[in-house]
Amino acid sequence: MRRSNKLAALLTAGILSLAVTACGSDDEGSDEPSGENTSKSDIKVGMAYDVGGRGDQSFNDSAAKGLDQAVEEFGMKSQESEAEDGEPETAREERLRTFAEAGYDPIIAVGFAYAASVGKVSEEYPDVHFAIIDDSSLADSENVASLVFAEEQGSFLAGAAAAMKSETGNVGFVGGVETPLIQKFEAGYTAGAKAVDPEIEVQSTYLTQVPDFSGFNDPAKGKTAAEGMFQNGADIVYHAAGGSGGGVFEAASEAGAMAIGVDSDQYNTAEPSLQDVILTSMLKNVDVAVYEYLSEVADGTFPAGVTTYDLSVDGVGYSESGGKVDDIKADLDEYKQQIIDGEITVPTAP
Repeated sequence: MRRSNKLAALLTAGILSLAVTACGSDDEGSDEPSGENTSKSDIKVGMAYDVGGRGDQSFNDSAAKGLDQAVEEFGMKSQESEAEDGEPETAREERLRTFAEAGYDPIIAVGFAYAASVGKVSEEYPDVHFAIIDDSSLADSENVASLVFAEEQGSFLAGAAAAMKSETGNVGFVGGVETPLIQKFEAGYTAGAKAVDPEIEVQSTYLTQVPDFSGFNDPAKGKTAAEGMFQNGADIVYHAAGGSGGGVFEAASEAGAMAIGVDSDQYNTAEPSLQDVILTSMLKNVDVAVYEYLSEVADGTFPAGVTTYDLSVDGVGYSESGGKVDDIKADLDEYKQQIIDGEITVPTAP
């Protein structure tokens, strides 16, 4: 398994419609891909987002941030498209084919839901290079790079923070869709909470089941789920539910409770009225993974195989915005080091 060696430094619609990115194009609305700067590149990047797309203030936005940085620094061209709630697998396949037929190389698929589509389309276009985030099932493919994260490790720290701050001894977890990936968040969170307080109660629920992926983009369901947890005694709820997390924050605000964000530093992306309820966020640096991958492409190398971003390379972590974890930072960092040193093995399944 290949590790990222550059990460620490890097840290300092219609089915076929391709939305032009807002990355510095001088010709807004043009059919030409956007993202050119004075140092032009022949590289054309296709970005296929998961449900929610750019603007979800979470997972997709983190990927978009990495793309934007690469476009600006390397003069690449880019175009984007996003999945829709309830769309068939064929729609994801056709989205990737459309990029490939239009000459985009590489094509980045944001999310494990693209695994089957990337597997199929990458075989149809062996000379085109693909990257997929959050899936390693295509590790043996010569033209697919798998960018994966140790979500359970970052979630452990989120759980530890929740347990240290909980006044009721009762915390919650809301997952968007029940899949092995999201179960990693739950497993790490529960392990971290119980490492601090073995008697703590951890409530857990998922908004939808596969193949319904709307749980990643349904704030109303997120709010209802969190409300139930607060009513049942929880005073802190962690979400791994993409755009649905906004509803968790709303529920926390109305209950006078706290919430933990995910993927991005959601203190900085949430509505100002909701910032005070965000204890911390489990950072999953998708932006750095995307940027690092594209930096290698800009250097003339198309990576393949699996790259894992874990605590040892700051691929995951926790945010400090708002100052609510300042008093427990030393404890959290001690847990972090114990995980890195192998003294704590974090489970990946509940």
